[in-house]
Amino acid sequence: MRTDWNENQALLVGEAVTEPEFSHESHGEDFFRLPVKSLRLSGAEDVINVIASRTLLERCPVRTGERVSVAGEVRSYNNNSGVGSRLVITLFAQELCRDRCGEDENRLRLAGVLCRKPVYRRTPLGREIADLLLAVNRSYARADYLPCIAWGAVAQQCARMDTGTGLRLQGRLQSRVYTKVLEAGSVKRVAFEVSIMTLEVVDTSMPETVAQL
Repeated sequence: MRTDWNENQALLVGEAVTEPEFSHESHGEDFFRLPVKSLRLSGAEDVINVIASRTLLERCPVRTGERVSVAGEVRSYNNNSGVGSRLVITLFAQELCRDRCGEDENRLRLAGVLCRKPVYRRTPLGREIADLLLAVNRSYARADYLPCIAWGAVAQQCARMDTGTGLRLQGRLQSRVYTKVLEAGSVKRVAFEVSIMTLEVVDTSMPETVAQL
């Protein structure tokens, strides 16, 4: 699997919403979920689920309401429990810091390939929008599948792209509350997606192979 041009870098600065809660164990290490709230320039807020190891949290303990800076990678996995979203998006922490935290910040850089053709549409208010699914390879024969959203002229650009197109983008990881209609009634759920700020097509020079979704 060719991974030399793939990229996945994220930086989140904000406020811890709750205490870290145990998430799972992997390869003998405990991992915890830490929701972090970060404000946009518009005043809206994104609440991102950060996954941090016990080792990181012992070096940098985080309590409710404390400001924290998180550097890491956006990760995805399939939720097979039947409860909540099928594709779960988190920010995997590689560095945690409570010192020198400035203003709220939420930015990322990604490079990968489209694993399905973008869906172009217009909102009820007439805004142009495109939904993408980007596959970003890790270094050990796995890939993260990240839903992305583009607006306006960038959405028009995406509408002309095909499956397998290599992309490099900058944006933010955002949370969005929506209503899911079920047989028993409607429930509020939260979706996570990458909001694209800038986008460029990458010449991969050779076919790119990614794991199957």
